[in-house]
Amino acid sequence: MKKSIVLLLFTTFLSTSVSFSQKAQKISSNKKTALESVDKHSSELIDLSDKIWEAAEIALKENVSAKALADYAEAQGFTVERGVAEMPTAFIASYGSGKPIIGIMGEYDALPGLSQKAVPGKDPLVEGAPGHGCGHNLFGPGSLGAALAIKELIQAGKLKGTVRFYGTPAEEAVGGKIYMARAGLFNDLDACLDWHPDAENKASTQSSQAMIEVTVEFSGQAAHAAFDPWNGRSALDAVEAFVNGLNMLREHIKPSVRIHYIIEKGGEAPNIVPDYARVGLYVRDATRDGMMDVYKRVQEIGEGAALIAGVDQKMTITSGYHEQLPNIAGANVLYKNMQLVGPISYTADEIAFAKGIQRAVKMDEKGLDGTIGGIDPTAEFPTGGSTDVADISWITPEISLVATTAPIGTPWHSWAVVACGGMSIGHKGMVFAAKSLALTMVDLFENESIRKAMRDEFLEKRGDYVYKAILPEGPPPVK
Repeated sequence: MKKSIVLLLFTTFLSTSVSFSQKAQKISSNKKTALESVDKHSSELIDLSDKIWEAAEIALKENVSAKALADYAEAQGFTVERGVAEMPTAFIASYGSGKPIIGIMGEYDALPGLSQKAVPGKDPLVEGAPGHGCGHNLFGPGSLGAALAIKELIQAGKLKGTVRFYGTPAEEAVGGKIYMARAGLFNDLDACLDWHPDAENKASTQSSQAMIEVTVEFSGQAAHAAFDPWNGRSALDAVEAFVNGLNMLREHIKPSVRIHYIIEKGGEAPNIVPDYARVGLYVRDATRDGMMDVYKRVQEIGEGAALIAGVDQKMTITSGYHEQLPNIAGANVLYKNMQLVGPISYTADEIAFAKGIQRAVKMDEKGLDGTIGGIDPTAEFPTGGSTDVADISWITPEISLVATTAPIGTPWHSWAVVACGGMSIGHKGMVFAAKSLALTMVDLFENESIRKAMRDEFLEKRGDYVYKAILPEGPPPVK
């Protein structure tokens, strides 16, 4: 009996040793150096993340956040170009020369009204103030950490080419990357990478929804609502006819379509026939063509609503997002590197924090998922949501990662995400992302065949479409 146990233990030890040996052989010298770089700078990256978390600045007002990232990049030896694409909070940090040119993107804008302390219960830092309900305080520093690891390898002569970190503002509104794309800032890239906070670790193979953001304005004639309402032409009547038309349209659209709106302005007082009213509207679909088909119907409904109320109507596109082109070849490379980094482990305190979050939002107390999720090449159909990252995927091959920074089932764009982003759960996900992306970038610099496979897939999926940003004429709406 004892002999069997000893043999079993020895076999287990041998198997484990072989596993570790194989794993060690898979990690090249450059990859080991990249991992060491992220570890070396991890406390600085966490400090950057916390500074951005505390600043919590909304779209195109990320002055503290953008400066902190750009200053850090400059201090580390990057050449930094600030205020690109006519946005003061957009910048590019570059190092190296020649090809290949590999880019990586970082976001840092917050969401309005989500201020929250790093505690597992709703408790605003400042009532009504912004908060990082999408984890973008982690996104920027994590990507910059990966770029820094590559910069150090180029500096040491171990890699050749150019690494670029794109500081991309205003993802939550406006779509900063789209303005940067319109300015041609991604055109010479061989590949680009990004990541996003999530409740799982995965190499993303899923698309996103194309989206068009529209402002609909109606202008009529004011009058006394009791004394002479017949002299008035109500812009609010047009709004009501318009949104009723939208809601009737819902029966006749594909399941992939999403239409959502708010009435931004409906009048000044009940006894005044409103002469001005305004609707903010999003139309989404799985493809840009499908989205534009629905948008044509929306335009017709707007015209009809104006006729019904006897008012004038103006429909203005404020921004538009393409759907993402997933790159399976790139995702496979990323997945292998995620496995090399290994799953995220959590302390008892972190698990308790996560379960406290889940309790507070009335979800099952399942804790955290730090495992490495597998590749699903059939998951290209979007489940919802749009991103300006997608526009870049129509310009160059793009690899996307999601990393665990919040508990299982956490509602996104909520205080719960903010809470986790300001403590170690978020920090661990950020470091995991930085390491996974750094290793993947090593492969992209070293292996031309990987770049070619990604490019071939990209060209096949893009077809003969020539990218054009869906934006209004003129500069970004910086105020």
